Amino acid sequence: MWIPAIDLSNGQSVRLYKGDFDQKTLINADPLTQAQTIEAAGLTTLHLVDLDGAKAGNPENLQVIKSLVANTNLTIEVGGGIRTIERIQQYLQLGIRRVIIGSAAVTNPELVKDAVQKFGTDKIVVGVDGRNEMVATQGWLDTATVSMSDLIKQMIGFGARTFIVTDIDRDGTMQGPNVDLLVKLQNEFQTADIIASGGIRDIDDLKNLKDNGITSAVIGKALAAGGMTLEQLKAVS
Repeated sequence: MWIPAIDLSNGQSVRLYKGDFDQKTLINADPLTQAQTIEAAGLTTLHLVDLDGAKAGNPENLQVIKSLVANTNLTIEVGGGIRTIERIQQYLQLGIRRVIIGSAAVTNPELVKDAVQKFGTDKIVVGVDGRNEMVATQGWLDTATVSMSDLIKQMIGFGARTFIVTDIDRDGTMQGPNVDLLVKLQNEFQTADIIASGGIRDIDDLKNLKDNGITSAVIGKALAAGGMTLEQLKAVS
């Protein structure tokens, strides 16, 4: 499954370069229009990240997210600043299909365990973002002392099965995904669904991922920068 992404900051759709908030590019001042264009192209799923929320530890773009749910029929997954069971429940009740737990998986791993038990495996995704295979947290501003592999192993023990893996040094760079890392993790955890994120440039990158056993990916900058079109993405979905 190939999933277009919208990253939210100050109510707008933006892209960061390597997770750097000081290197932010405006993609669309109206994220709803962008989402409706994605839907009109025949795509059915949307990956949303509340960048401000990831930094603050609380959702900061909730009104925009509510608008996207109310005014599209897209299946939406959301991450960024989700640190409590109550927040997860709020998003799911809003109509979000699944919730992505990132930093809290490191700082409060019991949250993932409790969330999977309460809401089910299909509703909970763990975001595993890192540099040099070490996990980064708090909107990628801090680096934890846990490896991406160890985090995934622990989360699988809690019942999680879906992981969005982002190599931060590839994110927003259009240099291609870190296929070696993704394949290594998928081979290590064969029961897990490893979703690629970061660096994807074009359709050939998606074909390369698929040839290497990675069948899901989040695509952001490539769509914004012209590396691929929504129509091309739909054609290979």
